[in-house]
Parts: sequence; structure tokens; C-alpha cells
Amino acid sequence: MRALVWTAPEKMEIQEQAEPKPAADEVVIRVAFAGICGSELSGFLGHNALRTPPLVMGHEFSGEIVEAGRDAGGLRVGDAVTVNPLTYCGECRTCRMGLTQLCPERRLVGAHRPGAFAEYVSVPAFVTHRLPEGMSLRSGALTEPVGVGVRIGRLAGDVAGESALIIGAGPIGLLALQALQLAGADRIFIADLDPERLAMGGALGGITISPPGSGPGAAGGEDVVEAVKEATAGDGVAVSVDAVGTGGTRSQCVAATRNAGTLILSGLHEETSPMPAAAIIRQELTVRGSFAYGAADFEDGLDELHAGHYRLDPWIVEAPLAEGGDWFMRLIHNPGNVSKVLLVPDRCSG
Repeated sequence: MRALVWTAPEKMEIQEQAEPKPAADEVVIRVAFAGICGSELSGFLGHNALRTPPLVMGHEFSGEIVEAGRDAGGLRVGDAVTVNPLTYCGECRTCRMGLTQLCPERRLVGAHRPGAFAEYVSVPAFVTHRLPEGMSLRSGALTEPVGVGVRIGRLAGDVAGESALIIGAGPIGLLALQALQLAGADRIFIADLDPERLAMGGALGGITISPPGSGPGAAGGEDVVEAVKEATAGDGVAVSVDAVGTGGTRSQCVAATRNAGTLILSGLHEETSPMPAAAIIRQELTVRGSFAYGAADFEDGLDELHAGHYRLDPWIVEAPLAEGGDWFMRLIHNPGNVSKVLLVPDRCSG
């Protein structure tokens, strides 16, 4: 089979590999669509210790089962499926709490084992989900990032009638925006340096803020904190979400959140950064990390996606698998109005 292999920082190539065979409790899936995730961009650059080359990445995907092990449960050849790529033990304290994404034994498809940037991938059956009747494979491939948005919405709590701020209008920021809308948030501000990405947030109903340094010439722009404070009579928002993950964006979220509000940290651009601890203490802010999604968040995401409550269209790009390396570079340097790139193995060339 053909696979897109990350061979070194900023290098990917199409290679011929043996087709996977399922263990007793696994299935083999013919990949239909595989999305590029922001965490894979840092891996591609060599900045992510979780991923080491050579590696077939890809953990946001859908496809059709072509082979099933004898202990694959009710899954059958021909089933259209998507996969929760974070496996877990199901027995530890965090798993029993429903926090399967925090399981000490968790393993990620596309990092700890070969992923879906290939014609075929083998995965454990217990994290494989049939798509609801009538759901397309293209839509099913979005379930994983939607699960991240669902998790952020769940951690935000009761936001009905409240205001919120999201910094970062990439895929997770756009999905977090929709999660907060579904939860009843009244006004949701969204900020991003890329004017084309910011426009996507506006098209989805966010109140856009264009920070200094946005757009050609890097001139003008609004101070994010000042814009939020002015729009909220000086109070700040009830909930802020940092979907970027730098010291600057984290500090902006603290400053833009009202007293006793909630700050959700989702972005991982910088592993460590200074935080305004005194402000957090004096404002009695609740600071929550949001990592991926639990099994229930993933399942809810699949249902909500099928119901039409989340979308990344019309900004999704489908591209042949062989163009994956080029798209990694584009997303790193100039993403523009692209919400998600779905690589398509059937269109592989080269």
C-alpha cells in the first residue's frame, strides 16, 4: 500500500509499505479521508516529543472496514466507520471517572502506532465507531476535532446568556465557537492574526477582533483586551478560551476574563510560558486545561456532527495523499481560509 511517511523534520514522502493485518481485537480500515491536525504540524517541524520519524501520522479519519479480527465485536466488513484514536485501559481511576483521555496507558494512533495517512490502517475495534445511517465518510472524518470542541464546551459550564472570548480561529477555535453557541452563549468574541481565518469565525457568528499585526503590512488592529472590556462595560467575558497557546494569548485571556470567570487553556503552541498568577488569584479565576476529549465527548461529537450542529464547510480542502507534505507547509506558513485539509488516499499520486 501507499503511505505518506514523515521521515525527518519538514520532510514527507510517499512510500510503499505492507498492508496491515488485524490482531484478534482489531479491524483494518480502508482510509477514505484523513485530516491534518495542528498537533501534527508541530510534529512535522520536529517540535513534538510524542512523534519520532519515520512515522505515518494521521489520527482524524474515516473509512470502510475491509478486515476484522475474530474478537472485533459487532463490527463487520463493509461498515463505514470513524475512530477515537486515543486508546485507553478502561480500568484506571481516570477512566472510571470518564476521563479516558487522561489514562496513563493511553496511546495515540498516528504517534504510538501507524496512522491514517495511508491507504489502510489497523486500529483496535473498541474505539471504532460505525457512522450513523446517512452520514458521509467526509463528514465522519471530522468527528475527532469536533470531539475537542465538545470537550471545551463541556468544561465551559453554564454559559447560557453569557459572553465569551476565543483567541485563535483555527479549526479548534471555530469548533469551540460552535460549542459555546450550542450551549447558549450570547456574545462570542473571536480573535486571530490571520484575516482570512478571522473571517471564517465571523461567518460562523463570532464577533471578530483583529489584533495589531493582522493582515498585510501588519498595521492597525484592535487590542483584544481593550475591545472586549469596552464591549462588556469593563467587566470582561464570563469564559475565555485560548486556542493558540502562547504566553501572550494566555495572558490576554486572563486580562479579558471577568472576576470569578473561567479560562480554558487548549492551545499547545508553547510548552511553557509565564502566566499572570497574581491576576488569576485576585480575580479568583477558574483555570481549566482542556486536553483532547473523553470517550463520551467523542461519541457526543459524532452525534452532534450527524445532527448538523457543527461544520467547517465551506472552507474544507480535499487533497491527494501525495500532496500532504505541501499542505503541511502551507498550514504552517500561510493557512488562509482553510479550516481543514482532508487527505484522500484514493487520489494518491506520485
